[in-house]
Amino acid sequence: MGSNSETPAIPWMRLGELDPQSSLTPPPAPFPPGNSAADNARQRFAVKGNAIFTGGAGALALTSARALLEHGLQGLALLDLSTSLTRSKEYISAIQHDFPNANIVTIPCNVTIEAEVQSAVQSAIDRLGDLRILCCFAGIVNCVPSIDMSLEDYKRMQDVNTTGSWIIAQTVARHMISRKTGGIIIFIASISGHRVNYPQPQLAYNVSKAGILHMKNCLAAEWAQYGIHVNSISPGYMDTVLNEGDQLSGHRAVWADRNPMRRMGSPQEMTGPVVLLCSDVGGSYINGADIVVDGGGLVF
Repeated sequence: MGSNSETPAIPWMRLGELDPQSSLTPPPAPFPPGNSAADNARQRFAVKGNAIFTGGAGALALTSARALLEHGLQGLALLDLSTSLTRSKEYISAIQHDFPNANIVTIPCNVTIEAEVQSAVQSAIDRLGDLRILCCFAGIVNCVPSIDMSLEDYKRMQDVNTTGSWIIAQTVARHMISRKTGGIIIFIASISGHRVNYPQPQLAYNVSKAGILHMKNCLAAEWAQYGIHVNSISPGYMDTVLNEGDQLSGHRAVWADRNPMRRMGSPQEMTGPVVLLCSDVGGSYINGADIVVDGGGLVF
């Protein structure tokens, strides 16, 4: 006999409001008429409020966080494993010294553990106030032929890179929604989510970053109604500690040889897109986008 229970209704996705008076994503107000050109330029890329960064002890995150502080960010919570935060203590202290008027805190957190993420986000709110920006830099990589990869290694890559980003995005979004003030979420994807890397095999990493790209699409559609912009940045090969070492010298040569600009990127070259997407005016109509920062590598 069939069940008498009713099948739950499939929910309908709700988009933003048509009425600009009730919309949480209205166009920005015009610049004041008395502004100078320099005033307009500053306000166009001004960054407001407080931000939370995962993977906050890494070079890309710290360089991008510094850029946001230069553009007006008032509070910053750097989340990472305690060992990583200790390793980057000197760099974090330098940022705190250079921006004495900003509230900059570090919070140990494993993004794969939901309870830790929720506790870390609440700690950031308690110490900074409402959160305006989330930047998801936490990630790991490994290069293993797919035929030799263990299930454990595959799952760990998804847990950190994809699921970890989802856990904190949902946690922070719930806070933003409760405050009814909107917000900005940036996922760090990768060219690896767009193409197969060469010459190193890295199936699990590539899959995790492809997942980030479509997660961004889904959340940009679902969360626009709450005034939350969701975008991603896809870096190419960046000149950081992850890509150093004698064992990678041959790979680095291949990466540069297959790039129109014939070099790797620097962390500083990530900051323009980060500032753009985090600015209330400059990034006001950017949602569901992925900005590729790779020197043109994806054209091939």
